[in-house]
Amino acid sequence: MKLSIVNSDILEWILRFGVFGVFLGHGVVAMSQNPAWIPLLTPFGFSVEGALNAMRIIGFVDILVAFSLLVYPMRIVLLWAVFWAFATAISRPLAGFPVWSFVERTANWTTPLALLLLYGFPKSYEALFKNN
Repeated sequence: MKLSIVNSDILEWILRFGVFGVFLGHGVVAMSQNPAWIPLLTPFGFSVEGALNAMRIIGFVDILVAFSLLVYPMRIVLLWAVFWAFATAISRPLAGFPVWSFVERTANWTTPLALLLLYGFPKSYEALFKNN
């Protein structure tokens, strides 16, 4: 079944704002060093102190990704967003949380994936740095 999209520009902006919201929100929470996130990092070798320090870096990068994708959504940043959002979602069941904690975060990685597919998957190195 093929869907008819009346205005792909509207769809693009909805997806861009969706990705922006996910990454800005996660970035701000990470920068605040949410203690609830420590168990998500310690199974991967981080100490508690290391996890808290990593959260600052993760938060800063997430905020950069959020604004970058809002202003000029390059495919390379979208690829990172898909990978990172999937990795953070799957880290929850890997850290012992219920599988539903992954399922409820599906939109976090499928939204940047949808935007990437709207632009077209990059077929060359140069295409990684373009958004259409």
